[in-house]
Amino acid sequence: MFPKNFLWGATTSSHQIEGSNFNNDWWEWEQKGRTKDPSGDACRSYTLYEKDFDLAQQLNHNAHRLSIEWSRIEPAEGKINQEELRHYKKVIAVLKARGIEPIVTVHHFTNPGWFSYLGGWLNDRAHKYFSFFIDTLTECFKDDVRYWITINEPMVLAWHSYHLGVWPPGEKSFLKMWRALNNMLKAHNIAYQKIHKVYQKRTAIKPMVGIATNLRPFYVCPKTNNMPVHVGVFFRHRMYNMYSLDKIKRHMDFIGVNYYEGEYNSSDPELKLPYFGGNCTYLHGHNPHANQLGWHFDPNGLYETMKWLKKYKRPIFITENGTCEEDDSWRIKFIDEHLKRVEKAIAEGINVIGYLHWSLLDNFEWHHGFAPRFGLIEVDYKTYERRIKPSALHLARIIKAGKV
Repeated sequence: MFPKNFLWGATTSSHQIEGSNFNNDWWEWEQKGRTKDPSGDACRSYTLYEKDFDLAQQLNHNAHRLSIEWSRIEPAEGKINQEELRHYKKVIAVLKARGIEPIVTVHHFTNPGWFSYLGGWLNDRAHKYFSFFIDTLTECFKDDVRYWITINEPMVLAWHSYHLGVWPPGEKSFLKMWRALNNMLKAHNIAYQKIHKVYQKRTAIKPMVGIATNLRPFYVCPKTNNMPVHVGVFFRHRMYNMYSLDKIKRHMDFIGVNYYEGEYNSSDPELKLPYFGGNCTYLHGHNPHANQLGWHFDPNGLYETMKWLKKYKRPIFITENGTCEEDDSWRIKFIDEHLKRVEKAIAEGINVIGYLHWSLLDNFEWHHGFAPRFGLIEVDYKTYERRIKPSALHLARIIKAGKV
């Protein structure tokens, strides 16, 4: 059974659903042809958000994670667009009027163009620019928002943008990746203190501030169970999963967990993988089912992740968990199996406070374009009509019953 005060819902992000976010670095990236599709009008949720929240309410959601687009609020350095602040104020009011708790993400992968031109997260003054945005949002929403996620998946953003080079600004440098990551973590720590300071002086609400971090278990492939692979798995876990959390452990009220899959590692010479191992999940056929992006089905990995997070002694909030499927019956299986593990963790005394599915809507999936379908609700990108999928109704029944 899940607790009565458990937070249930889904997640979205501004650039992926709103449309016409033309002041940020992703819009420019798309115009250069660096994505399979441009975001364009996306889901038109900038104007259709009330319809989206009506559907969320119909599906028994009592929480919703959304992001506030920095480039709309501050289109030029130091220049605040008050009209856009009023827009997001209304968005949050509409959520609350439906009995849905807003979970606000401040930064979800996109940067204002002006911030990007100043070097983005490679600029050692990045925390100062981000702090100004934090001050603006906190002052505006201090009476409306309790849950804040400062930055979504800093490791993923640093890896894709500054090492793989598939996201803006397209850098390919391990050192730059590391620098950007550390600048984001510094910005989070400062933002955490600023939010708490404002709330202590101005409101009776006790804020809950954290980050949403992508976590994945790393396994040793049984086909090449040797010491080098064990060493590789150890260091991958330390770097990918624990480094960011260790850097902010004194500045988090909860741990936001974005979980999708685990990863098997091998040093199989036939696969030409590194001496200390590399990802062999697909090459060795460890995945019983792969979704549209080739990600595999590993619900036990979520349970293992929650177990090792206990050491931080913070509430755990599943802030993203989902799959992109053409066959919606696989999404139903995904929901069932992952929620069984969450239920098991709670029964064992692990403090899990909520579950948010990725995503409420089919949407723009970054460099993959619109093809991957993660939504509980299908979006027709020609008419922008919404259609509730069977998996959404299935999750709604679980929420109502309080158990899988």
